[in-house]
Amino acid sequence: MERTPITKQGYENLKKELDRLKTVERPENIKAIEEARAHGDLSENAEFEAAKDRQGFIEGRINELTYKISSADVIDPNALPKDKVVFASRVMLENIDTEESVEYQIVGPDESDIEKGMISVTSPLGKAMLGKKPGDEITVQAPGGKRNYELIEIL
Repeated sequence: MERTPITKQGYENLKKELDRLKTVERPENIKAIEEARAHGDLSENAEFEAAKDRQGFIEGRINELTYKISSADVIDPNALPKDKVVFASRVMLENIDTEESVEYQIVGPDESDIEKGMISVTSPLGKAMLGKKPGDEITVQAPGGKRNYELIEIL
């Protein structure tokens, strides 16, 4: 089984979602199916069909999360070196062209959220940063053209 890197916070978020699906969403959906079934003819019962569709989604997500949790390789950012960029590093970059500074943390694909400054290790920028040291330049091909950054600091 291939291990997928994930931060401790990302791992905890997956576990919370799995627990919520099992203890809240699934029981609520079972009640919705029972109520819809009580309305009679199932062949023309939209509530029943919607509840069954929701059940399929919930069970699929439970299976997906169970797999992700079992294949997770939890990385502690505090135990990482600060001399070069590795998974879970938090970095400060400066766009060389615009002189704007941005802060990112390199996280697993399931944790990425650009608005929170969390980019996937599998993204073009995430891949380009790995192994870099403060002062190194990073060039990334973005949809709008090439972007050039300088790695200012590993936080």
